[in-house]
Amino acid sequence: MERFKEPILDRLKTALEEREEAFLSPVATRSGEGVRRAPEQRLETDYRQVFAVDVDRVLHSRAYTRYIDKTQVFYLIQHDHITHRVLHVQLVSKIARTIGRFLGLHEDLIEAIALGHDIGHTPFGHDGESILSRLCVAHGIGYFHHNLQSVQFLDRVERNGNGWNLCLQTLDGVLCHDGEVHNQELRPERGKTFESLEQSISDKKTDPAIALMPMTLEGCVVRMADTIAYIGRDLEDAIRLYMIRREDVPRSITAVLGKTNGTIVYNLVTDVIRSSFHQPYIAFSHEVSEALRNLKEFNLHRIYMHPDVKIHLKRIESLFELLFDQYLEDLNRQNTESMIFRQFLKDMSDEYIHAHRPEELVRDFIAGMTDRYFLRQCPESLRPTPQVVQ
Repeated sequence: MERFKEPILDRLKTALEEREEAFLSPVATRSGEGVRRAPEQRLETDYRQVFAVDVDRVLHSRAYTRYIDKTQVFYLIQHDHITHRVLHVQLVSKIARTIGRFLGLHEDLIEAIALGHDIGHTPFGHDGESILSRLCVAHGIGYFHHNLQSVQFLDRVERNGNGWNLCLQTLDGVLCHDGEVHNQELRPERGKTFESLEQSISDKKTDPAIALMPMTLEGCVVRMADTIAYIGRDLEDAIRLYMIRREDVPRSITAVLGKTNGTIVYNLVTDVIRSSFHQPYIAFSHEVSEALRNLKEFNLHRIYMHPDVKIHLKRIESLFELLFDQYLEDLNRQNTESMIFRQFLKDMSDEYIHAHRPEELVRDFIAGMTDRYFLRQCPESLRPTPQVVQ
């Protein structure tokens, strides 16, 4: 239509880029730095900036839709107010954008990384991830990591195996978001390429101990925000499920961070802003970092390893093994009636199918499942019964 050919949209885009130069920190990422694996033809109607486009692509991915029924920590528990992964990524996005705004960083890039960072998570949270990783190693395709799988979904699986062609900076932030690793300070490793991204993924599949660091400050912010978003929220969920009492948290921790999720988030965000302002890194102060480290240890031993969290672990493990072996057999026998053909591979590109071993196809199918979909693929007699908590 003629109205789209008016120069007003180009002028508005130019104004946004000029505003970036005026407002963003000298160490922030600019929209003009965004690079895609495959160049895209610019349409006359394409006035959006590249990282804003990445946000939209993540939001419209099928994998993002499946966040709605992905476990955060507590699986097979029926409770209306327990955190699921869809809420977690929204909290990470909000916290990270708040930090980024005060530090003069690119909020669109932050949002794209934050919303996409957990897309590769398996059903049943980190327990599902550990189980699938053991199966992947046993079948010779390397260790499974949800952050690597997030890149796999966004870059290789989505859009019928064609991927979303996201910017390198977005994919790198997703890959390097590991919020479980404790760092007082994160300094970006700049100068990465798509080739180095692929090498990091390959290396991590071989050696889980390899450390990954984001290439941008925006990626570093999301990594810190990931921890900030889950640490106090998991505490509140555990209290709500009667696994711990608020008074159980050591005074040495609460004196620094506070006793409630809201206070913990506020204190951690404030500390990151103070410690990182006008710096080429993202950091906590020493005192807050140590309190956070101790809270992570408390959560690990008192929540994540709690017997009530692990009550269905053996059953879930056997079901992962059952499905993995069944789908692999179906592929090898070309059983086109199998769900892996009917609901996963039927519209996939030949390029995707030919580029992956059968074991990798099974990995991608299972990793993408929601908790409920996973259970529906299992014999009814073997499905665990969710616990109802009032």
